Amino acid sequence: MKPAPFAYARATTLAEVFDVLETHGEAARLLAGGQSLIAALNLRLASPSLLLDINGVDALRGVRLAGGVLRIGALTRHAELGADPLVAIHAPLLAQAVPHIAHAAIRNRGTIGGSLALADPASELPACVLALEAELVLASRTGERRVAARDFFQGLYQTALRADEVLVAVEIACHAGAPCTLQELARRHGDYAIVGLAAQSSRGVLRLAWFGVGATPLRTPRAEAALAAGDLAAAQAALTEELDPPADLHGPPALRLHLARVLLGRAAAALKGH
Repeated sequence: MKPAPFAYARATTLAEVFDVLETHGEAARLLAGGQSLIAALNLRLASPSLLLDINGVDALRGVRLAGGVLRIGALTRHAELGADPLVAIHAPLLAQAVPHIAHAAIRNRGTIGGSLALADPASELPACVLALEAELVLASRTGERRVAARDFFQGLYQTALRADEVLVAVEIACHAGAPCTLQELARRHGDYAIVGLAAQSSRGVLRLAWFGVGATPLRTPRAEAALAAGDLAAAQAALTEELDPPADLHGPPALRLHLARVLLGRAAAALKGH
């Protein structure tokens, strides 16, 4: 299929992006990596009147460390994320997630900002930023605001981004040396996860963020508490009450719950062996 007709523009500054958003509103879509957007255009699931290419906005690039906070620009490609030494040291959970994201060609184009703004519930990076308790930096012409990852993902493909805002960066408190693991099960490597788990332990607190089991990435506090206390069986049992996965072409909810318990066991072993 071919996309519906649309105009194309290219921005080199955030001011230009804000101009377009103010003028065109929801009729405009931002193009970063385009790995999901172009497919949606071709299937006519999205029909913007204007496509604004933001790849020339240098303010959205770069990974920096300052004051114990790692700031990752929204245009950071998945491949760059996986290869960056600061990410590997201070947010290794993200580095672990990258090899699971689709395939090399997509990782070379897709961006962390695009993945988070799309908010696909089966994607790795939304769950990772939830487990890392990251803050997402949203900018408009009036300034920046920070939204905690737990408040950013609001529903299926729904986020806290306003019509006049752009996701410009992700900020993460440093987790150097803290145990973490990314576990997922998919039909084939590179496919979307049937069930996935991003686990991060930091300063004695364990956070489990699940993907592929609901409309948003999900935390499971009862399972976290049980696993932190060393009771894997109780943690696995708690998932029955804390997760309510949907039925789909992969199978019934009971299948996903079983796989979630399997992943929790693998995560527990990985964290213990860290």
